[in-house]
Amino acid sequence: MRRYLLTVALPKGRIFAEAYGALKKAGLDLPQVEDERALLHGKEGGVALLLLRNKDVPVYVDLGVAELGVVGKDILLDSDRDVYEPVDLGFGVCRLSLIRRPGDTSPIRRIATKYPLFTARLLKERGWVADVVELSGNIELAALTGLADAVVDVVQTGATLRAAGLVEVEVLAQSTARLIVNRQALKLKRALLKPLIARLRQP
Repeated sequence: MRRYLLTVALPKGRIFAEAYGALKKAGLDLPQVEDERALLHGKEGGVALLLLRNKDVPVYVDLGVAELGVVGKDILLDSDRDVYEPVDLGFGVCRLSLIRRPGDTSPIRRIATKYPLFTARLLKERGWVADVVELSGNIELAALTGLADAVVDVVQTGATLRAAGLVEVEVLAQSTARLIVNRQALKLKRALLKPLIARLRQP
């Protein structure tokens, strides 16, 4: 990736457009995304753009393939990657919640989630003993079918939960989109990154 002035990792999906717009507004000369199926965009000597799965953004930034990226705080809470997180961008608002069937007060012995590290940390902090089952598909189904006593999942409006007949028992963490930066790049490309961070911090 050394052929590029700067490499930016952005997640495909719901926060891509706002992340792209925020970085452009802050003066970063991002390449056009002409084919959304392509994973790498940009011309040599300019800014490169990597389009990744949400969970892969911190990995690419931590390991220095991308100097910076944008990802939800929910993903960072479940990542063990050491990245610098200088700006809360304020969009992509959602929350990580504990979800159960209505009226279910039985002990929680098994929790299904897309966020296994976050959930395991929560259990340890609270002294709860439960198995964590990592799923990648429809998490609500685990509660509905009895696969798990509870699920930990991301919630935006709560409409999906209500449609599934489930209830949000507790909000565990709030999430918004964050700018993340590779720590080494912050030193090596300080002249490029520091002004960008300052502009993104402006209200």
